[in-house]
Amino acid sequence: MYFDNLIFIKHFLFISISIRTIIRIADKIKIIYLCFSRLIINIIFNNSYMRNKNFLFSAKGICTAAFLSLNTIFYAQKTADLSTLSEKTLNTILEKNRAYYTQGKVADYIPELGKMDAKAIAFSVVDKNGKVFNTGDVSKKFTMQSISKIISLMVAVNEKGETHIFDKMGYFGSDKPFNHFSNLETTGKPLNPMMNAGAILTTSLISGDGEKPFLKILDMVRYITKNPSIEYNKSVYESEKSTGHRNRGMFYIMKNSGLISGNEDQLDNYFKQCSIELTAEDLAKIGYFFANQCVRFDGDATYKNADMAKLVESQMLTAGMYEFSGEYSRTVGLPSKSGVGGGITVSVPGKIGIGVFSPALDQHGNSLAGYHMILDLAKQYGLSIF
Repeated sequence: MYFDNLIFIKHFLFISISIRTIIRIADKIKIIYLCFSRLIINIIFNNSYMRNKNFLFSAKGICTAAFLSLNTIFYAQKTADLSTLSEKTLNTILEKNRAYYTQGKVADYIPELGKMDAKAIAFSVVDKNGKVFNTGDVSKKFTMQSISKIISLMVAVNEKGETHIFDKMGYFGSDKPFNHFSNLETTGKPLNPMMNAGAILTTSLISGDGEKPFLKILDMVRYITKNPSIEYNKSVYESEKSTGHRNRGMFYIMKNSGLISGNEDQLDNYFKQCSIELTAEDLAKIGYFFANQCVRFDGDATYKNADMAKLVESQMLTAGMYEFSGEYSRTVGLPSKSGVGGGITVSVPGKIGIGVFSPALDQHGNSLAGYHMILDLAKQYGLSIF
């Protein structure tokens, strides 16, 4: 009977391995496998033949280790298996969510942004090997807006160090809109570098006179995307400058509290960085960059820095989608940064970068169709970090 039980365990392990292969077919089979495995373990643990204490401990160890290791391998493979990713996959997701533009609204508080085509939509992914998948209006250009904040944060921290930058602002999330004054008039410090106040301060901390801070941000965007043709849209810049009264108010509150020194030309750099124009593919490459320790999609490791990637991704996760960040973390569960130009960049840590574009926004200022495309892709491939 001792040997009968050993044979039984051997057969159990063989069956578990076989079933692990089969369960890749569908999630329903996975559930059956889990139930079957646990049932077998319970039978073994309660078998009347297994009275011997030493044997019981041995059997428990073997079976439990086997069960846990098999399932750990399965889930690791499930979340990492992106081999089926294709432009056809992206196009299917895009077409499923295209109609969401009818429920959103193009940002018109900046007049030039209000001219965008609400029906435009694009979806791009850069896989682990740097291969690009595109679908939709992939050649359509739009402005970065708040997505530029993750680039200015990187440039500022590279120059001054994390401690210096975050002595002047917090790491906090917020339940307030991106252009809210938050606690500027109480503590005097911005909540985080993803809200407008924090981003204006971050850009002002980059060294250089005149437009040099902006040019550093622009050069970094060009480097990450390997796209030297990227420029800022002068019409959008002028439109932002002429209507950016709230941003101007934040600038002067921080100047009054001693956080910012210098003149309003520093605010011009912020308006210009928001007006940098690119495509969904460029956003996917930015997402890839931070997902892979600041290594570019083609393998260039000039700026490789795991700590920098963690800093930027943590801010994207906690505050990258404004007051929607908490719910977004629950549903999508990925570091992401949106902009009112209709773009969202997403980093899947250690794996891929995602870029979406659809200018019709929800009430939080995030792309509505873009959010749903990301959500569907994350669900299909189990990409959430949680």
